[in-house]
Amino acid sequence: MDYHTLTNESLAMMYFGARGALAADDELNRLGQESRFRVRATPAWKKHTADLEAEMLGRGMVFDLIEWSEDR
Repeated sequence: MDYHTLTNESLAMMYFGARGALAADDELNRLGQESRFRVRATPAWKKHTADLEAEMLGRGMVFDLIEWSEDR
């Protein structure tokens, strides 16, 4: 994806979407249900969020990094 062509707001929305999908999966797993988005199990999710983070950091945007540790 050509991240540098996106607006700051678009990058943030995509990043928050990934964060939300991860939170939903974690909650489903906590409840003993199957993940809906499979964020932790799909390497493309981590690449996508890493690419978003790199672009956002390059622009000097402030955001909370996604915590990938399952030990949270």
